[in-house]
Amino acid sequence: MTSDLNHCFPLRRGRVHEVFGPAAFGFAAVACAQARGDLLWITEGWRAERINPLGLAAFFDPSRLLIAQTKDQTEVLAVAEEALRDGCIGFVVLSLTRPLDLREGRRLQLAAEKGRATGLCLIPEGMGSNATQSRWQAVPLLGANADSTLMRWQIIKNKEGTIGAWNVRWDAAAHRLDVVSTVAKRPCSAPAPA
Repeated sequence: MTSDLNHCFPLRRGRVHEVFGPAAFGFAAVACAQARGDLLWITEGWRAERINPLGLAAFFDPSRLLIAQTKDQTEVLAVAEEALRDGCIGFVVLSLTRPLDLREGRRLQLAAEKGRATGLCLIPEGMGSNATQSRWQAVPLLGANADSTLMRWQIIKNKEGTIGAWNVRWDAAAHRLDVVSTVAKRPCSAPAPA
């Protein structure tokens, strides 16, 4: 595994990527913070989770974020495809509830290429499209200091070849992503002789 996250992140423009895991929302927030221009976050309206732009202020200016709620995933894909193709929105996040078929994934990729925009699909674990550029797993790391921003990002699929895993932390004051060293394992202590 390589330790150089710079080869994979920020996410490549003109492509669609995927992320899953309990820290996928945090991954998406950091990816949005690294993107230029306006942002679009698309979800199905029936879902209980709601995006609060003010909750993302530690990552980016909430006035950059447009939120779209659609009837179903078919409409999520239609809105995303139009936004990616148009290129006026630099970064599009799609919350998906079912796997993309190859045709849907390819349409999103072609739209992102044409508009030079970036797409990020938030997917359930075990789901993914062969058409996407990369697939990431994001999980929180809870340590003794209870740092809620510490995450482990692992790229498990990358059409450009680089794969790896990194422990990262978002620095809200500096508005940057820091790669932190892996916590060393402590050796097991043997019981004292009797």
